[in-house]
Parts: sequence; structure tokens; C-alpha cells
Amino acid sequence: MKTKIASRCIGEGEPCFITFEAGPTHDGLVSAKRLAEYTALAGADAIKFQMSDPDRLVPDKTQLFSYGILVDREKNIVETVQEPLYDILKRRSLEKSEWRELKFYCDELGLAFFATVGFNDGIDFLQELGCHSIKIASADVNHFPLIRHAAKTGLCIQLDTGMSSLGEIEMAVDVIRAEGNDNIIIHHCPSGYPARLDSIHLNTLATLKKIFPYPIAFSDHTPGYVMDVAAIALGAHLVEKTITENRMIRSPEHVMSLEPGDMKSFVTVVRELEIALGSTRRALHPEEKRRRMAVRRSAFLTADAMLGTRLRECLIEFCRPGFGIPPDRYEELLDVKLNKNVSKGHCLQWTDLQWDVE
Repeated sequence: MKTKIASRCIGEGEPCFITFEAGPTHDGLVSAKRLAEYTALAGADAIKFQMSDPDRLVPDKTQLFSYGILVDREKNIVETVQEPLYDILKRRSLEKSEWRELKFYCDELGLAFFATVGFNDGIDFLQELGCHSIKIASADVNHFPLIRHAAKTGLCIQLDTGMSSLGEIEMAVDVIRAEGNDNIIIHHCPSGYPARLDSIHLNTLATLKKIFPYPIAFSDHTPGYVMDVAAIALGAHLVEKTITENRMIRSPEHVMSLEPGDMKSFVTVVRELEIALGSTRRALHPEEKRRRMAVRRSAFLTADAMLGTRLRECLIEFCRPGFGIPPDRYEELLDVKLNKNVSKGHCLQWTDLQWDVE
């Protein structure tokens, strides 16, 4: 089953949909617009943000959140720090007027625009903005009232599944489908900022593809993009990668994000990988068919042979190139005669044979 975000189809047989995540790494409208511009220049399909209301979501303003920061770029040294979650969410919070301006700017750049949202009125606002998709955070996979409200919009629902059991994912999907919405994408989303290698479980992508008929995505929480390439090779239909202006910024998710200089390379690698993956059929390119003949073998005479000599009486050796009679056909021709005199070193051709076999 395929789904759509804006005008793009997503699913089996379609190019991988590339989303750059800027929600956790901007610090206001100006930087959000810069990240959108980098996204467009890189050739990605979409940009994603996170629309939250810190005052409603985190009543305890002292609640701490742990994350990694990059302290030495050359040695790639990461340290874990803590910070009040409220402060983190507050600096990435935008006013409605700013969201409208940002959405309009993304439209001008030709980017699909969507966001993670945590409250029903936020879903209503995204719909008012003409948002192309709604993302449900991993933490809200069991927030059925929120999921139900999102499903009723008819928009594509992207479901994050970090730290969720398969049963919980199935129940969330059932809630969406109960509202008549089959426009679903399921994200495999390893937890951690950054994620540990032993927590990524890329093979889970295959499990999700077997269980659900919907497109399967990979939300990457690791530095670089090796895991994204692997996920696409394993069949991910969409990848979501966090971006930043500078990985050294002391805030969540910058440490594992792509900087502007890497974003275009990431898109290029994904598109080259898609070409290289090719077809599941064992099909040869015309150039391969031509090139292989130079390294295959043909029957060559190692002594002169006269008109009327049967091939079984000829002295031959199989040598390169393969532009003559090949080894796999030679044995069925042993009783065929030569229709001319041929010299030592001659590459036997089909035109050298007469077909009145006795």
C-alpha cells in the first residue's frame, strides 16, 4: 500500500522520501527559515518541525532531560549533560504568526511541510496551515484521543514507534484506521540522543514491513548517515534525518545532526544508492552484455583443419575473447563439419560450419 505527502507517492517502487528534521535544532523563526533553505538547496523532499506548548506539556519546570553534546569535533568526543526539559522546549517554541510565516516560506521553497504536535488544537492549527502530514511522537503512541483527532483530518499520519511494543503500534494503527484513514507511515525510531548502536535494530524494519501494509520509515538518531543508507538498503520508504547549522551547539540532537555541508552529500548518496539497488530481477545492462564477451571464451584451433573435418576431430582450446563459438555450445556440435579450410589460431565462428550432419 502506498501513501501520499503533498504530491509525492511513498511506498514500494517509489523513490525514498527524504525528510530533514529541524524541530529540535532551530532556536527561533530566523534559524528555522535558514534550515529550511538548506533543506531545499540539498534537494530533500520535506522539512519537519515540532509544534509544542511547553507550559501545557511540562508543568514541572524543573524536570531534567539528559542528552549528548559534542565537545571535541576532531576526536568526536561526546559528553552527557542535563537541562530542564521546559527550557529546551521553550527556545524552539514559535508563535502562531511565526508558524504561518515559516509555512509560507517552505511553500515558496517547494518543500513539503509537516510537524509533530502534542495537542488537539495544534492539530487543528496544522490543518489550517495546510500542513502536508501530521507526526505523532513516540511518547504519544498510546495517546489515542490525540491520534484519533489527527486521523480525522484525513492527512497522512506518521507514527513514531520508539520504545513501543508491536502490540502498542498495532493498537495505534487500529485507532487511525477506525476513522477511515489509511494514509499511514510507520517509523522505526531508535531511542537516545544519540542512539546507541545496540539499540538501533535495523532488522526491525523487515518485521514492520511483514506486519503492516503501510510504508515503513526510519528516523535516525545517530551521527552521520551510514544507518540511513543501511535502512534504505533494507527497504525503508522514507528516512528522517535531523539537521543543524552546527553540531557543536549545546542543545539536544545537534550532536547527531547533519550540517549544511553534509546535507547535499546525504541526498546524493541516497539517490545513487537507489540507482545501485536496481531491480530484484537478474537483468543485464546492454553494456554488460557487450563487455562480458571480451572476458568469456571461444573455441580456437590449435592446428590447421581441412574442409569437411568434424569438430570432434579438430584440435581446439577455449581462449578469450568470446566472440566465436562458446564452450557451452561446442559439445553439441561435435559431429558438425567445417565448410572451409581453417588455419591454426582461428576463432571458430558459426559461419565456418556446414549443417548436413550425418
